[in-house]
Amino acid sequence: MIGIVNYGAGNIFSLTAALDRIHVEYGMINSKEDFDQYDRIIIPGVGHAGTAMRKLEETGLVDTILSLHKPVLGICVGMQLLTSHSEEGDATLLSVFPLKTLNFKNHILLKTPHMGWNNVKAEANCPLFTSIPENSYFYFVHSFFIEHSPIFTGATCDYGIVYAAAIQKDNFYGVQFHPEKSGEYGEQLLKNFSKI
Repeated sequence: MIGIVNYGAGNIFSLTAALDRIHVEYGMINSKEDFDQYDRIIIPGVGHAGTAMRKLEETGLVDTILSLHKPVLGICVGMQLLTSHSEEGDATLLSVFPLKTLNFKNHILLKTPHMGWNNVKAEANCPLFTSIPENSYFYFVHSFFIEHSPIFTGATCDYGIVYAAAIQKDNFYGVQFHPEKSGEYGEQLLKNFSKI
């Protein structure tokens, strides 16, 4: 069963609706004790990374998240929280991945936010993309991106710069796009995570 970290910075309704559609059971994590009820964890997130990190710290759940050995999936800002630093609010984050979250405006001339459907190319046999065709499209809404890494990138997207659309390290995964809003392939990705 999937536990969703409920820290006040996630688009939980869209995510739970998607999990309902694919018949994956879930519940909410509001305290450290709640983690024991679930075998997989999702950290959702929308909005400002610095604000989201402060809200997560206020829950007192940070140390528990960092000590997890269960599969963990960060979505959108939830993925950015797994990096070490964000240019959004000059924020220090969870540092699961030694990567930076950067502002598109400092690196490309294209319009921001990057919003809508874009092509995602899986790399490094990332298990999140099992049974998903190569170069499938997913739905994005973001102004900040995670730098590409040959070690940790699980999928890439090109929006004026090639960046990490998915990351993976041990039991931690992240996706910049919104699988819960990405139709059939997004639902397949959530199913894949539920089986990791």
